[in-house]
Amino acid sequence: MNPELAFAPVTELGQRLRKGEFTSLQLTEFFLDRLKQFGPTYNAVVTRTDDLARQAAQQADEERRAGQDRGPLHGIPYGVKDLLATKGIPTSWGAAPLKDQIIDSDATVIQKLRAAGGVLVAKLAMVELAGGFGYRQANCTFTGPGRNAWNRDRWAGGSSSGPGSAVGAGLVPFAIGSETSGSIITPACYNGLSGLRPTYGRVSRHGAMALSWSLDKIGPMCRTVEDAATVFAAIAGPDEADPTVHGGPYQIATVSPSRRFRCLVLSGAEEQIQEAVKANYRQSLKMLGEMADIQETTLPDLPYGAVVSTIIACEMAAAFEELIRSGQVWELTAPEDRWGGHSGLVIPAKDYINAQRVRTRIQQAMNACLRGYDAIVTPTLTTVAGPIDTEFRHWPKGFSSTPIGTAGNAAGLPALTLANGFDEDGLPTGLLLTGKPHDEATLFALGQRLQQVTNWHTRHPPVG
Repeated sequence: MNPELAFAPVTELGQRLRKGEFTSLQLTEFFLDRLKQFGPTYNAVVTRTDDLARQAAQQADEERRAGQDRGPLHGIPYGVKDLLATKGIPTSWGAAPLKDQIIDSDATVIQKLRAAGGVLVAKLAMVELAGGFGYRQANCTFTGPGRNAWNRDRWAGGSSSGPGSAVGAGLVPFAIGSETSGSIITPACYNGLSGLRPTYGRVSRHGAMALSWSLDKIGPMCRTVEDAATVFAAIAGPDEADPTVHGGPYQIATVSPSRRFRCLVLSGAEEQIQEAVKANYRQSLKMLGEMADIQETTLPDLPYGAVVSTIIACEMAAAFEELIRSGQVWELTAPEDRWGGHSGLVIPAKDYINAQRVRTRIQQAMNACLRGYDAIVTPTLTTVAGPIDTEFRHWPKGFSSTPIGTAGNAAGLPALTLANGFDEDGLPTGLLLTGKPHDEATLFALGQRLQQVTNWHTRHPPVG
């Protein structure tokens, strides 16, 4: 099989499967080989699911021969962040003391992808316990520091490091990540991908590790925006096992190709960011101006970071109290993670309650800001990926998201990142589109329009 297939979009792979150019089993073996050969190179893989994948691929081929078509993901291999439960397969949560943990059921997202004909080929690496214990470095998981698909000496991003580098390096066509405060958007940006953080409550979290019940979200990480929309359509929608899910099944919406969008940009968005990020952002805004009316605004002056960090600390302490008190926490990889969870156990209840009260104000303010507009457009992150052997605080330009990242997570808003260029060292930068609740369709439409006039999403690292 042509090695370039490693970087083909899901839509192309599906079309070629239907034409009979190869079988799902052949495609699955192709990606299993890449996972075996290159997974350790990027510290991207926890567990390959070879036997299960071959069985699913053979079933997909038999169904196709019988005239059954489950949709665009039928027979397509994929990987998931190792916090989604998979029956009979270890689900480690990225943590050394839990690396042999078996959960005797499948997460709802796994069930939905199986129903769509997807072929699970790997459980992918992640920052231990999704980063909730305050890690400060890339070496924060028993699988080793996540290595960037474009430069293995740079970080893949957290906490969905494995999905980011695995899709970026062509080890899987798409992957599922999770985000509490930046964990899909960051690795997707660092690895030059199209990644979606859905509206809070759009995708079931049943069977997923809980870090923060009121902030956790699950979403796709793909090569193209069209692929992200396709995967999202398969995993979104109601689930009796997760009462926080709202809204009906998601239908891929079509938007008139002649529609002119209305977008906001943030004043000060170009301050304190890397020069390449700034240059690529400005170029993106020029292209955006061809398809959208753009107006500048400011974010309401609210304590986004303090609210999100307080909520995460309190809900994390409740979720992992047993791990902390049992002493297993001292087996974690990053030294700061071994003690970082203890502080959450002593935060006063009034601080959590006040954070939730302010969060309501944030939601109201963000909804008012977006009223009458399709998206807020910003750089995804302030810098490209930094070195894996240096603490984040010592990176040349630091490590931080733009304020909209924290505000969007606090408000539960959807956001889509897509590649918009590279820096002088060949590392990807990203453009972030933050939208209104339940309006992923508009973000997809705007993102696809941008990818129709650019080719950043078609570029990839050497095949290897």
